[in-house]
Amino acid sequence: MQKVSFKQKFKYFFDNTLSRGTISIIGWLAVISLIIIIFFGIIYFISGIDLADGSKMGFIESIWASFIRSFDPGTLSGDSGWKFRLISLVVTIAGIFVCSTLIGVLTSGINDKLQDLRKGRSLVIEEGHSLILGWSPKIIHIIEELIIANQNQKKPRIVILANKDKVEMDDTIRDNISNRKNTKIICRNGDPLNLLDLQIVNPNGAKSIIVLSPDVENPDTHVIKSVLAITHNPNRKEAKYHIVAEIQDKVNTEAAELVGKNEAVFVLTPDLTARIIAQTSRQAGLSIIYMQLLSYEGDELYFKNESSLIGKTYKEAVFSYNMSTIIGLIDDSGNVMVNPPMDTLISEKHRLLAISKDDDTIVLSNLKDYQIDQPTINQSGSKSSITKERNLILGWNQKGETIIKELDQYVGKDSDVHIVSETEIAPELLARLQSEIKNQTITFEGGNIADSSVLKKIDVTSFHNVIILSYKHIDNQEADAKTLIALLHIRNMVEKVDKKLNIVSEMFDQNNRELAAVTKANDFIISDNLISRMLTQFSETRELKKVFDELFDAGGSEIYLKEVESYVKTSVPVNFYTLIESACQKNQTVLGYRINKYAHDVDKNYGIVLNPAKNEKITFSPEDKIIVLAED
Repeated sequence: MQKVSFKQKFKYFFDNTLSRGTISIIGWLAVISLIIIIFFGIIYFISGIDLADGSKMGFIESIWASFIRSFDPGTLSGDSGWKFRLISLVVTIAGIFVCSTLIGVLTSGINDKLQDLRKGRSLVIEEGHSLILGWSPKIIHIIEELIIANQNQKKPRIVILANKDKVEMDDTIRDNISNRKNTKIICRNGDPLNLLDLQIVNPNGAKSIIVLSPDVENPDTHVIKSVLAITHNPNRKEAKYHIVAEIQDKVNTEAAELVGKNEAVFVLTPDLTARIIAQTSRQAGLSIIYMQLLSYEGDELYFKNESSLIGKTYKEAVFSYNMSTIIGLIDDSGNVMVNPPMDTLISEKHRLLAISKDDDTIVLSNLKDYQIDQPTINQSGSKSSITKERNLILGWNQKGETIIKELDQYVGKDSDVHIVSETEIAPELLARLQSEIKNQTITFEGGNIADSSVLKKIDVTSFHNVIILSYKHIDNQEADAKTLIALLHIRNMVEKVDKKLNIVSEMFDQNNRELAAVTKANDFIISDNLISRMLTQFSETRELKKVFDELFDAGGSEIYLKEVESYVKTSVPVNFYTLIESACQKNQTVLGYRINKYAHDVDKNYGIVLNPAKNEKITFSPEDKIIVLAED
């Protein structure tokens, strides 16, 4: 090998140190400055230059003179004697070179640091934060809900990691959320699948992690990989994670569960939305109830330990609170009982499931006399909801199949469901779906749902319930526009024949719901908003996933809006305890009521009242509804 010279070695060493960045360059400038100061200080000393008082310049004085002149060009103007001036001039020129280089290096280093900060690659040292992995249209709704949930927390933090420009993320959040209250939002750029990028946002210190489904082909693989990167990270914490993640395709659920085990809760979002649409299509106002239960504004669900109720029955627990509504029990194993039998005994293993304003408002009333008005209680049962029905689905997307299967569990024999869509549905899909249901006959025809002639041809008013699904293959605003036009045509047809028709429509944009209010449709399902609230609730309390699984399951107790006359007499003031007693006799749990005259009044929450004060009296009309948990 060729022998390497000292010059080459030094150049190699010099190049390597410079490549380390600003700090290394500043270090070299410091060394050069020190050499200049010492070198010219020695020259001052050996030149025998006299000071102003005629004494000789000592060594320390020479070093000081060299230091001052190298960093302050103005000092040169006070020098006398050409020998002194010439040396000082050289020192000053060398100092100007060093200082200007230093200023340039510092400016460049600061700019580089600012660019790094704008890239969002700096380490997050927060603890107890809510971590969101990924970016989707749902993220704004999730942040809004977390802000409300965090109001009673000290220094709450939301950290976001996504493959998106940090500045763009910050701007989007700033444009959509004006009031962050006491919550700080931190955005970082990175790949949620990358182990090194994950370390930036400190997942080990997060109180909960939400994994969003990306808008890409096969999004579930990205979600599963993100969960895998957290749970199987070599640097993971010993304690369990609290992860909530979206899954789009049911076939991926098993693989997701294997990865997440008991550390992750997976929400099959299209399936849940489809179940809610199916249930809502048959009960006007149900979507508003679900949205209220899933929101941190107003009353929501809480778990409560109440030792004083141990040994008492579920019915006694239901009567024990004036400002909260008990709807079920959960045991130490996580088994949820929604609307259990009234004689179920409460043990030390049970916690109460309550609807309340906040967790600190679940307080025993200690009332002894509930002033139940027995003469106003009606003993008659409510009408069966299982009847022969004709249902209409306008539009089509991946939720349609689940909706039809779900409807099949609620309708009577010889019912039918008619589909109208401008997108073709494969005959194989319809044939398979028909073979899987037992109570309905499926028919399909192509057509533009926004065309009044198509709606007249199929005679919309001849159906019992109408479901409008949003198209996925077109722009969201265009899809919502088609829904709005269809709703306007249907409203016009219904008003002409003076018929009540239950209509539920799926929409993408929450803002379009306000426009749709003029159509007087019964319910609007904003999928992203609904799922966002659900993910947020589960991230705060993972056990709520089991509660809503029970509520959405057609086999157990569900939320129904029943005729008020099946419970109490109308036109007579009664307190809510009387309603509770009437419902308990039917083994049902009352959640609230709906006043029909406010059904289309947004300021009155569409007439929905959940968890009212039990001792307050109200006079019902025959058109009003009672909101209950029941098996039918």
